[in-house]
Amino acid sequence: MEQKKTGKKVWWAVLGLIIVVAALVGVYLVFGPKGTAGEKTITVDVVLLDGSDTQTTITTDAEFLRGALEQENMIEGTESDYGLYVTTVNGVTADESKEQWWSFTKGGEFLETGVDSTPIADGDAFEITLVEGY
Repeated sequence: MEQKKTGKKVWWAVLGLIIVVAALVGVYLVFGPKGTAGEKTITVDVVLLDGSDTQTTITTDAEFLRGALEQENMIEGTESDYGLYVTTVNGVTADESKEQWWSFTKGGEFLETGVDSTPIADGDAFEITLVEGY
């Protein structure tokens, strides 16, 4: 009889966990970042350590920043649990031994999302800056 009670408790715990996960997925789908469908034009300014910069205008149907940047072959990186970790921009690879990394901003404000989940809209302007030091 005791084993039946334990089995029921485990079953209810698993069911509860499934309900919580389903609720979290639903909240993300409703309130998570959403891209804008259709053609849009954005600008991307890439700034290197020496201060030189290259501005690129991109016309795209992509809804998120990663799609637009990959369309122009501007970025490379490694996949992580959080999406693409960008290591190379316009052929320039950040040197991790020198604590270099790529900073992504929009209007001078750090992005709160990765390139995979940063929605884009017509007229957006992004900056990608090579930074040295953590």
